Amino acid sequence: MTTLQWLGLALYCLTLVGVIKQISVVGLMGDKHQQHLLFGSAAALFAFWIFKVGIFEGLDVHFVGLSVVTLMLGFRYAILAGTLALLGATAAGFAQWHTLGVNGVLGVMLPVAVTYLVYLVSFHHLPRQLFVYIFVCAFFPGALSIALKTGALAGYYFVDGIYTWDVIYDNFVLLIPLLVFPEALLNGMAITLLVIYQPTWVYTFHDKFYFDN
Repeated sequence: MTTLQWLGLALYCLTLVGVIKQISVVGLMGDKHQQHLLFGSAAALFAFWIFKVGIFEGLDVHFVGLSVVTLMLGFRYAILAGTLALLGATAAGFAQWHTLGVNGVLGVMLPVAVTYLVYLVSFHHLPRQLFVYIFVCAFFPGALSIALKTGALAGYYFVDGIYTWDVIYDNFVLLIPLLVFPEALLNGMAITLLVIYQPTWVYTFHDKFYFDN
């Protein structure tokens, strides 16, 4: 493992420890509804992540889906769901164990943090309307998160000397404009269906804020 891979693993593990300490494990074990949401989200993410395309190892693309999961579960449980999906994909051979930390930081933590930050800014500084919630909190972070994730991974592969910049640019970076809209559409459509048909599944959505006002 390289220095960056060790640093990524250390940062990811420290974050996971902090997240788990803030969660009531006993409460989770007794809450069937939360368990279903957590493990169901992890299974959906796993399905998204194993269907990927790419020529070079690591320089592959797939739907991320973490924006809608973050809005559904909140920051801490979204990190857990993403971690479960990442461990499953890695164990199944769709990712390498030595890049677990890097994938965790850039592929899980970064999209979740970006989405939750955008949600917080929107909640406190923008009108609390349904369309604002859908487009600003789901559609926009979906596009932003996949662009940032792809760009950050491209930087990692270059700095760590795994691929030359020409290979990274031609096979990875150039795909960003093609990825942002489908990812945004996926998250926007998913959260729209959820807030209409299953609003109790969405942790960050409340009728009193987005409808009653």
